[in-house]
Amino acid sequence: MRTGSAWCWPKRGVRAGEGDDARAGELTVAPALLAALPLAGRFVTGDALYCQAPLCRQIREQDGHYLVTVKANQPELLWALRTLFTAPPPGEAFASAVTWDQHGDRVERRQLWTSTALDGYLDWPGARQVLRVERRCLHKGSWRREVRYFVTSLGPEVPASALLDYVRGHWRIENRLHWVRDVSLGEDACQVRSGSAPQVLAALRNTVIALVRDAGWTTIAAALRHYAWRPGAALAVLGLSPP
Repeated sequence: MRTGSAWCWPKRGVRAGEGDDARAGELTVAPALLAALPLAGRFVTGDALYCQAPLCRQIREQDGHYLVTVKANQPELLWALRTLFTAPPPGEAFASAVTWDQHGDRVERRQLWTSTALDGYLDWPGARQVLRVERRCLHKGSWRREVRYFVTSLGPEVPASALLDYVRGHWRIENRLHWVRDVSLGEDACQVRSGSAPQVLAALRNTVIALVRDAGWTTIAAALRHYAWRPGAALAVLGLSPP
């Protein structure tokens, strides 16, 4: 972690039949993990699983800040946010920010609206601002729309553009690390569960990702295909010479 930078909760692959237990286990471990981290001057981002009042309270008690996704697991909080942004009180003016991105043949537009109208109204530890983010994606001539809500302890001195960067930063970690581990490197399908073997394999997957990115690859799946057919090149990435 770096001061002022986003930190994404580590996401474990959830296998069929054990999803509830795995997710409950993450919430059991989270308080101890937070307690071991120097959170002062930093902020924590998390998906909806970590939108829990005790965790947000702990982050603030450690002089950190949080930004977490709000979904149906917090129905009252979600209702308050939806109501504010769909039927705002008279005179309410939302701060906003917009970004456009293009990835190949896909165009994405993200817009964020933020408000302090619920500051002091929400029964949520340290809540200062609430956010609505709409993502619209144009792919092969059709638009897809997605809306997410967030709550944060960061105050109005943090501009909407910065908040949008933080939201995107959370998913950037998800896409560049967790999705790559889960799908490209097969972590979700892995049946190794005994002893320390899962931790060892996770460390090896992270090492592989770091090595191929350091070698200039941006698409991990393409890198894996490349080195699978060229063992000598794979040895060279490790600083070894082929026999």
